[in-house]
Amino acid sequence: MTAPKVFGIAGWKNSGKTGLAVRLVTEFTRRGYKISTIKHAHHDFDIDKVGADSYRHRQAGAHEVTIVSGTRYAIMHELRGAPEPEFEEILARLAPCDLVLIEGYKREPIPKIEARRLEAANRTPLAPEDPHIAAIAADHPVADTALPVFDLDDTAAIADFIAEIVGLEARP
Repeated sequence: MTAPKVFGIAGWKNSGKTGLAVRLVTEFTRRGYKISTIKHAHHDFDIDKVGADSYRHRQAGAHEVTIVSGTRYAIMHELRGAPEPEFEEILARLAPCDLVLIEGYKREPIPKIEARRLEAANRTPLAPEDPHIAAIAADHPVADTALPVFDLDDTAAIADFIAEIVGLEARP
């Protein structure tokens, strides 16, 4: 099986990563592509509601809990003290798709765009230290870079750039 095409969105907290990811998923889906996403969280998170059956299963010690309905399914995997899985392990668990957009994982050696906003918690540029950053998307002018620079809200142009970088075949 061939590895999926992946492209990342990196940046500091409040740099616009999630908004850009959502707009890109919408744009690529509109173009007829099947898109999956992986988001890396730097904190404890829970997608389950206290008291729900699946929550009770996890609290009882289940290693994995799968919730299945007629419209979707989700698998929650409890690490129970084990180390966070490697990026490649998570990627391997995804169903086949045209493109996997990665939000976060800013240190992974994958092609990515750096999101920058003036309101970001940290405005230290990532691109000078990361050779895998292929472009910058910002809400302000960016100087001192040879990389392509996009307006953070120019979703169509960013999608075109990503499609070219990863080699997505054009859809009719």
